[in-house]
Amino acid sequence: MAFWLFKSEPSTWSWDDQVAKGCAGEEWDGVRNYQARNHMRAMKPGDRGFFYHSQKEKAVVGIVEIIAEAHPDSTAEDDRWECVDVKAVRPFARPVTLDQVKAEPALADMALLKNSRLSVQPVTEEEWRRICEMGGTDPD
Repeated sequence: MAFWLFKSEPSTWSWDDQVAKGCAGEEWDGVRNYQARNHMRAMKPGDRGFFYHSQKEKAVVGIVEIIAEAHPDSTAEDDRWECVDVKAVRPFARPVTLDQVKAEPALADMALLKNSRLSVQPVTEEEWRRICEMGGTDPD
């Protein structure tokens, strides 16, 4: 299993919106960055991801699961853009803020800190476990 982080502006697509989709999940559409798209191409059903609220909140708020491999993005007019489908798994007991991630030495090399503008990014297993611990959430 691989681990990822998905950034979303809560005013556009929030954790509550994701949860409302239930087991059917939803496309992670609208990504127009080649590196983020390529990360989605590498995803497999069963992989897990952090749901990260960007903008003002700047915090990991939940865990999602990839439920469909990369396929054409229904919001794109050309076939270069693909997306995966994700479903909500569980919320974090305590959101983990960007400031908390920055303050944690074990997370110093995390993509969230090194490439902060990237909307879909990989997370190592060690980073996954540490952020879940910080958020009082089961990593499995």
